[in-house]
Amino acid sequence: MTENTLRIIEQIKAVPKGKVCSYRDVALKAGILNGARQTVRVLHSMSEKYKLHWHRIIRSDGAIALKGEGGKLQIKFLRAEGVKVSDEGKVDLNKFGV
Repeated sequence: MTENTLRIIEQIKAVPKGKVCSYRDVALKAGILNGARQTVRVLHSMSEKYKLHWHRIIRSDGAIALKGEGGKLQIKFLRAEGVKVSDEGKVDLNKFGV
């Protein structure tokens, strides 16, 4: 596992319950410029193994990136943590972002 991957995992784990962070900002906090796609790859391949709270990571415009059942599940998990998600699948990053 690379140092970048470890830092991304650390940043994902640092997002507290009831808050969200964008893929881009996770990467930036991990010290990786232009690393949003790397954040996506880590979430896709390692969420289960490292018990990552994948549902707390969203697009930089506040939108849920996942479509279909995955998106519905993400919205359900976020709402259960008190995050307001609009019917269009958007979160106010000013209020709920870290």
